[in-house]
Amino acid sequence: MGELITVFIIAIALSMDTFSLSLGIGTYHFPRKKMLLFSSIVGMMHFLMPLLGNFIGNTIISFFTLSSDFLLGVILLYLAISMLIDLFKKEEKEWQLNLFSMFLFAFGVSIDSFSTGLGLQAITDNLLATVIIFSITSFCFTYLGLLIGKYANKILGIYATIFGSILLILIGIFHLCK
Repeated sequence: MGELITVFIIAIALSMDTFSLSLGIGTYHFPRKKMLLFSSIVGMMHFLMPLLGNFIGNTIISFFTLSSDFLLGVILLYLAISMLIDLFKKEEKEWQLNLFSMFLFAFGVSIDSFSTGLGLQAITDNLLATVIIFSITSFCFTYLGLLIGKYANKILGIYATIFGSILLILIGIFHLCK
């Protein structure tokens, strides 16, 4: 029972960054189908990355010259700047989060689950159930963040978008300076 509680706590911790970032991205109006696709991609990456981290092991770390925080910071700044540029274009169009951007975002927020996967054997013997819990939790947190962001935008309008962009920039800078 203690192992299951530990896995859930780790799953929530791994999903908090995607939740906060989804709040900012959710301020743009996305159809429910796109929100489900986006959340599914994030959930899939939170399934694959710990498995990849577990199977590859500690030796892969020596091949990376960029830190995961730096990479995540660059991705977040890119998304925030794109949001701000689209906001000030004076066009009434939906911000296009294409499939590539969705995978880029999902990769960025799931890098920490890769490193978690490196040490997962020390926490649990049931790797498959653990990554399923990670996946479902991150899916739910992403979807919830997008939904809250969407309704915040309806209530606060342009201010919610600006706030979401600033939030992404601050989190991006935080990761760049780590």
